[in-house]
Amino acid sequence: MERKAENREPVTVRTDTTPTDTEPVKPVSDSSKYIIEVKNAKKYFRETKALDDVSVRFERNRIHGIIGRNGSGKTVLLKSICGLIPLTAGEVIVDGRRVGKDVEIPKNIGAIIESPGFIEEFSGLENLKFLAGLTGKVDMPKLRELMKFTGLDPSSKKKVRRYSLGMRQRLGIAQAIMDDPDILLLDEPTNGLDNRGVADFREMLLKKRDEGKTILIASHNSADIELLCDTVCELDAGKLL
Repeated sequence: MERKAENREPVTVRTDTTPTDTEPVKPVSDSSKYIIEVKNAKKYFRETKALDDVSVRFERNRIHGIIGRNGSGKTVLLKSICGLIPLTAGEVIVDGRRVGKDVEIPKNIGAIIESPGFIEEFSGLENLKFLAGLTGKVDMPKLRELMKFTGLDPSSKKKVRRYSLGMRQRLGIAQAIMDDPDILLLDEPTNGLDNRGVADFREMLLKKRDEGKTILIASHNSADIELLCDTVCELDAGKLL
């Protein structure tokens, strides 16, 4: 049975995902309202059912919360949406195109899933510069601006191996929003942030939503869910409650 995330309040968004195929792929779903659709998703790791017939749709123009205990399937769901792991059965549709079929990895997604990975001997700015070089979309002034926006000093020469957990998380947030994606997938995004960092992060997400972004947050932090999310869905043992 397909379910829609529980409603609270609306906002505004756009998207421009294009498939990787050389010929245009006709959308398989009406994506005018729902930017992400998960249909009968199953993911098994040997005997473990990480996702057990999950069907849920996420509307554009909103911040969506995904809650559940450790091992409930939140992270696996986010990974399947951005194409990092294939499903055992079912499908994920992002902006009208099937992940793993019409497009391998949706281009309009920025994500923090589990612990952000960086080059330990580089500074924060050097890490962002390296990542920006892969797409060529972001110049150095923008990178400096992003670091300041997330509360980091772009002139610092401190190597990432000396970063605190909170600094790593801030750098991960900068990396996730660097290419100005239309969709943000955030797995426990406030982990390691102090009170000021959490407040800055919440303010940033609300700004991004008002700019027209769609955001999915998997979190144990009930305050994040209550203060930020327009809809909430809950997973338990791989099932949608």
